Amino acid sequence: MSGRLRRTVQLLLHLEDTPHRTALAFGIGLWLAFFPILGIHTGIALLIAFLFRLNRAAILVGVYFSNPWTVAPLYIAGTMLGCAVLGVPTEGLESIDWDLHGAQFYRALAASLRPYLWPFILGNTVLGIIAGLVGYVALRFVLERKRAPQTGSAT
Repeated sequence: MSGRLRRTVQLLLHLEDTPHRTALAFGIGLWLAFFPILGIHTGIALLIAFLFRLNRAAILVGVYFSNPWTVAPLYIAGTMLGCAVLGVPTEGLESIDWDLHGAQFYRALAASLRPYLWPFILGNTVLGIIAGLVGYVALRFVLERKRAPQTGSAT
C-alpha cells in the first residue's frame, strides 16, 4: 500500500487514535450490539463514529459482535435478565404456535411476545452497558500494554 493511501485509510478509520479513544469506540460498538432495535446497528455505529470522530474500525468490530449467529443468544440472555429484574415469568415464551401461517402467525406472535417487550429492552440495555464497559477496560488495557515501552535487557 502506498504511503499516501495508507495515511488516507488511517485518517478515515482513525487507526492512530489513543488507546482510550479506540477502546471507547469498541465499547460503544459492544453496547450497540445489544441495542434492542434490529437492523440499524451498523448505521447507528457509523453515525456515532462520524459525529464523535471515533475509530470506525473499532466501533464496527464491537457492533458486529451481534451477527446472525449470535443475535438470538444475545437477545434471549437480555430478555431473561429483564424478566428476572422485572419479575416477569418466562413460561409464555414457550407458548408460540409455530403451526400458524401468515398474518395469523404474526398476530399470535405479537400477542405472545407483548409481555416481554420491557424485559427485552431493559435486559439488553443492561447487558449492553456491561459488555461496553468490560470491552472498553479490556481493550484499553491491551492497547496501553502494547504501546508501553518494553523494558528489559537486550542481549
